[in-house]
Amino acid sequence: MLRRASILRQLDSGQKAAQVAANVGVAAKTVRAVGRRYEEQGLEPALHEKSRPGKQRALDVGQSQRIIAMVCGPPPPGRARWNVRLIASEAVKRKLAPRVGRETVRILLQSHELKPWREKNVVHRGTE
Repeated sequence: MLRRASILRQLDSGQKAAQVAANVGVAAKTVRAVGRRYEEQGLEPALHEKSRPGKQRALDVGQSQRIIAMVCGPPPPGRARWNVRLIASEAVKRKLAPRVGRETVRILLQSHELKPWREKNVVHRGTE
C-alpha cells in the first residue's frame, strides 16, 4: 500500500512513469496500472489490491486429518502397505472424502512428511 501511495504521489508531482518506476523499484507497467486505476476508480481501489480467491482446496482440514489417520493405521486386508492409489480409493470407499485424486493424496502425504510405502517409516519396538 505504501508503494502504491508513493507511486501516486510521484505521478501527481509530474514525473513520468519510467522515472517513477525506477524510483520505486517496480515496472513502468505497474506504475501506469496504478495511475489508471486511480483515474478510473478513485483512491481506495488504487491503494488496495483486489482479493484473489484462488482455487478452492480439494480437502478440508477434517478430511485431511481423517485420511492421515487412516494412513497411519494398517493397510486393508490383503495389502502389505499403503500406496497413493490405494489411499485415494480407500478414502472414497470409507467416505472420508467425496472425491480425492492421487495428486491430492501425494501432496497431503508430502506436507506431513509421510511415506507409508517405505519400510523405514514403520516403527518397530526396540529389543530390551
